[in-house]
Amino acid sequence: MAALLCLHSTFLNVTVKPLAVLNKPKKLCVPFELKQGQTRLFHQLPSGLNMEVLEQKSVKNKDPDEKMRETSENPPLVFVHGSYHAAWCWAEHWLPFFSASGFDCYAISLLAQGESDAPAGTVAGSLQTHAGDIADFIQKNLCSPPVLLGHSFGGLIIQYYIAKIRNEQSSDTETPFRELAGAVLVCSVPPSGNSGLVWRYLFSKPVAAFKVTRSLAAKAFQTDLSLCKETFFSSAMEDPLVLRYQELMKESSRMPLFDLRKLNASLPVPSVPKSSIEVLVVGAKDDFIVDIEGLNETGRFYGVSPVCVEGVAHDMMLDCSWEKGAAAILSWLDNLSN
Repeated sequence: MAALLCLHSTFLNVTVKPLAVLNKPKKLCVPFELKQGQTRLFHQLPSGLNMEVLEQKSVKNKDPDEKMRETSENPPLVFVHGSYHAAWCWAEHWLPFFSASGFDCYAISLLAQGESDAPAGTVAGSLQTHAGDIADFIQKNLCSPPVLLGHSFGGLIIQYYIAKIRNEQSSDTETPFRELAGAVLVCSVPPSGNSGLVWRYLFSKPVAAFKVTRSLAAKAFQTDLSLCKETFFSSAMEDPLVLRYQELMKESSRMPLFDLRKLNASLPVPSVPKSSIEVLVVGAKDDFIVDIEGLNETGRFYGVSPVCVEGVAHDMMLDCSWEKGAAAILSWLDNLSN
């Protein structure tokens, strides 16, 4: 009941309309049609800027013969995307999957991504500001500690959030960084950043290094369908689906998430005591961006054994075998609740 009283305390007033109407009042930056049961909301940050949130509440199982998960016992899930993506990347498959499994789900679009407002300047923010925006959303809208799930650079933002919790616990000042029930790092940039990945590729896989640089730094994935597929998806992914996601990614980012030089100068993220928070580190066997050493580095940092999912690529939540990663995470969440 307490959770019901807390809902949407700082969301702007949004009239919930049929989904067909919800997407019509203004031309969206990213032409993604919400699925049944999903709502687009806007959380107003202290700066006055609005941050897009796609919400999908828990769906109780209607089959009386199947075991039902009690929603009140499950932590809410907050999803954070990486570069060239926005909240829609979670809404395609994983929000419906986890809401059907008994979890309230919230996918955030970081500033200048998706339908979120853009700040003044040339970049969307920093590790500090992005983590602060997530903390503000959690503090003002959720009544119980959530599990944060971050993909790629979104995973690095969550790592910074975790460090802020631990480092500010020892101070007497009130912190906006609330406790977490856990964290899931999905194909995450490791704590030291992506510079180690780049150097390893240059020496061990020079052709791959060139492709990754051309695809991401030069944004060639936006115009080269085969390169987009190789960068983000499995070889089994059908081209029409890759094309659809390519078009969505083109429109998802109006500014870079970070100034990469300043970001790399601020890394690695501060260390935290082992087992101070429950963390799942999950990677993809066919990841073209984050290699196995990057995955292992993140696992060592948190003192856990990473899970490497076979048959999926970097965009695990959108890949044609997206269920594999979702199932691994759900198994971990079930153990977390027990």
